Amino acid sequence: MELLFLGTGAGVPAKHRNVSSVALQLLQERGTTWLIDCGEATQHQILHTSIKPRRIEKIFITHLHGDHIFGLPGLLGSRSFQDGQSTLTVYGPRGIKEFISVTLSVSQTHLRYPLKVVEVEEGIVFEDDTFKVECQLLEHGIPSYGYRITEKSLPGVLLVEKLKEMGIEPGPIYQKIKQGEHIELKGGVHINGADFVGPEKKGKVVVILGDTRICKRSIELASNANVLVHEATFAGNDEQLAYDYFHSTAKQAAKVAKLANVKQLVLTHISSRYQADGIESLLTEAKEVFEQTDVADDLKVISIKN
Repeated sequence: MELLFLGTGAGVPAKHRNVSSVALQLLQERGTTWLIDCGEATQHQILHTSIKPRRIEKIFITHLHGDHIFGLPGLLGSRSFQDGQSTLTVYGPRGIKEFISVTLSVSQTHLRYPLKVVEVEEGIVFEDDTFKVECQLLEHGIPSYGYRITEKSLPGVLLVEKLKEMGIEPGPIYQKIKQGEHIELKGGVHINGADFVGPEKKGKVVVILGDTRICKRSIELASNANVLVHEATFAGNDEQLAYDYFHSTAKQAAKVAKLANVKQLVLTHISSRYQADGIESLLTEAKEVFEQTDVADDLKVISIKN
């Protein structure tokens, strides 16, 4: 599991930072890619990566500002010409269904694959045997959501050597033991399957927030996450400006990470006013509050570790 940043800028494209989009690569977990936001030129950024549009399974839109959605119609259309046949589901705030419908209709774009559009509300928006995705409303000028993506824990490994020491050879019985069943062996010996299974492998948690002021809900959503991706549009000396425009500073993002007890913070949605020296300043002020902080750059890959 890893994050690949396709756009890390704020508001408008800049020379070194495209507008918002990040890919969650789940190639080992489910053979697919999920996108969070799809700003203008996202599909151009994808050309510089190993991402295959036909493998994009889900797109989660945080909010309907243009720098987060203007790349969506183009990507949806292009996927038809790139062997995309599997169902693609787009999740987003109320209005995303109309945006997609109108842009595809007016441009007479005909998709060759099933498209589902889900307008989200707070709570669980997706769940299956391997993942759960929840969202909460944040504090922005228009409805903006944060998404908490939880990988479900995997069963522990069967302790094969321990079984062989007891003379229990491989066979159908191993499956019953792994399921934790109580089993009677030959000779009347009873064993508890749970005693022969190692500890479960804890799943990873990734939290990606839309544009937001610092707020309590960000902290709640990010609680104990492995990675938190938080906007840092402004530096600390522009805190009032951040508040007025419903955004956060790098230091405020770090405060959220610390209070939420996350393992790693990644700053994104960086204003174009900050160039090389300015980026270092953002990182420095964030690290004063939360040491495990990194700044995302376009096309940067961050592995998600337990």
